[in-house]
Amino acid sequence: MSKRPLILVTNDDGISAPGIRTLISAMNELGDVIVVAPDSPQSAMGHAITINSTLQCNQVKIDDGPQIEYSCSGTPADCVKLGINEILDRKPDICVSGVNHGSNSSINVIYSGTMSAAVEASIEGIPAIGFSLLDYSWNANFNEIKKYLINITKQALLNGIPKGNALNVNFPKLKEKDIKGIKICRQANAYWVEKFDKRVNPQGKEYYWLTGEFINKDNGHDSDEWALANGFISIVPVKFDLTDHENISYIKKWKFLN
Repeated sequence: MSKRPLILVTNDDGISAPGIRTLISAMNELGDVIVVAPDSPQSAMGHAITINSTLQCNQVKIDDGPQIEYSCSGTPADCVKLGINEILDRKPDICVSGVNHGSNSSINVIYSGTMSAAVEASIEGIPAIGFSLLDYSWNANFNEIKKYLINITKQALLNGIPKGNALNVNFPKLKEKDIKGIKICRQANAYWVEKFDKRVNPQGKEYYWLTGEFINKDNGHDSDEWALANGFISIVPVKFDLTDHENISYIKKWKFLN
């Protein structure tokens, strides 16, 4: 490439999270980096946007590096919208989101702020990738996946991501030497069985903690859950068009009122 690509970086764990700090460092090796990320954790926000309150977005400096950084009071999707429409003077060549602290494989993609930021970029016609590591610890070792962050993003820049798509990339919790490779996958047929832990606070008011169990009903060897369980990095192409095209003809047969 004759010039360095412009890379927009965001996340949902907050601008100071170790995952995004590693991602910023990796992207600095590929292009000119602009960071627009939440000023506090926004996990499981999905594709929420701010419409009933104001947004604050301030330039900050978290650590060394050539990147330009902005801390935003909004959601991950807000960060992408602000970055594209207010902060950047041209569309970025790619938007990367993460690295998330924890899995965004299978059904988790629906709730993920990390992936919603990537999908928001794809809606704007920008190639986008969401990165997640299957380690919820704040002290997770993201350096083990740094070379893959660079390689996958570089391949996306060289080859292009199909319009309207974003890549959902999940890394197993392994040392670099133990990762077996990369698998292009489909989303596994798995889901959460939610439970609510009901408690009472010192003032006698009831409250709830959401808990649950992850159930994987998928026995296929081509799913993201299989890949991750077997030591591979999973890449699933996702898109914002949620139409179930296979069932359009079936619904057309219903006897609706004229």
